[in-house]
Amino acid sequence: MTDRDGRWLAATMHTAFFLLLVASIVRFLDHHHGEPAAPWVIALTGCLAAVYAVGLVLRVTGPEQVTVPYLAWLTVVTVLWVVLVLLAPSFAWCAVPLFVTGLRTLPTRPALVLVTLVTALVVISQNRLSTGFDPNLTIVPVAVAAVTAAVITYLRRQAVRLRETERRAGMLDERQRLSREIHDALAQGLSSQAMLLQAADRAWDNPDLAREHLHAAQQIGTRNLAEARGLVQDLAPADLDGHSVEEALRNVAEREPQPVRVQVDGPARPLPSRVQSTLVRIAQGALANAREHADASGVALTLTYLDDEVVLDITDDGRGFDPAAPSTDGRGHGLPAMRARATQLGGRLTVESAPGQGTAISVAIPLGQPRV
Repeated sequence: MTDRDGRWLAATMHTAFFLLLVASIVRFLDHHHGEPAAPWVIALTGCLAAVYAVGLVLRVTGPEQVTVPYLAWLTVVTVLWVVLVLLAPSFAWCAVPLFVTGLRTLPTRPALVLVTLVTALVVISQNRLSTGFDPNLTIVPVAVAAVTAAVITYLRRQAVRLRETERRAGMLDERQRLSREIHDALAQGLSSQAMLLQAADRAWDNPDLAREHLHAAQQIGTRNLAEARGLVQDLAPADLDGHSVEEALRNVAEREPQPVRVQVDGPARPLPSRVQSTLVRIAQGALANAREHADASGVALTLTYLDDEVVLDITDDGRGFDPAAPSTDGRGHGLPAMRARATQLGGRLTVESAPGQGTAISVAIPLGQPRV
């Protein structure tokens, strides 16, 4: 239930209580004016209305959790109502807002005990008003109370289940986010670092070349550390720190061992930060696939600005694969992660590939209408 729905329900219950209280005192005065108990009934009605209103003013009538002030308020209101019902049975129906309030806020067992006691008092009071035993005055209050208790208890338990489901969904989303970030950012850096260290080992007899490879591996390690810190804090890719998305894509491409040609088509325009992060992460993932699985000798990365969307195309001349076949080389994680990133922004990702014919990945992300 949203806060707005909760406020609406609380306002309805409070209004109903005061309406029933007014109706009860009017009926009592109309039928029993001049009786010795009348002054007590009038005084208790005023006390009950005042205590209930104090609870509204002090905001103890609808707590998120059961508190001592709330329990004290509910106890005083219930006791005053019980005394009124014993003196004037016509006040019995003021119980409806009371036990609904108890069912909504108290733990299940205490709430059901309260409803049982209140319902029993309503049945007794209604039969006192009748000239003889009326089965309806016994069965109807019990049935209404039972249905109301069952419905509210069910709704409360459903709300608990919904919160638990949302909590688990949030944990799963966070796990998937971390998985995508590790695959697209950290795994790519670690792979490049490993390749550079292997190259340095092979070039050990050439100190200058080996030192160059080690220096490049050190730079990648430093960048990976920044990516890891940003990942924990859910920050944008390190390549976007102080750079445009075009510059970030070029920086990603420059770290690749295979040649990567970067091209920008269309007039560049400012992009939302989430769109920029998504484009860089997808580029990282696609280049990692080309490096680790495609055995490509060259990759082309094209960023295209259209009127209503931005498109990123990554093509390689590698060995290709069958997109419909189950993955056996590790692509199976990267492509779904890229597709999930695009889908989160309302975009779409398509993959075109065939064995021996390279791979083309295209992601299109919609943008707002351009200003004219």
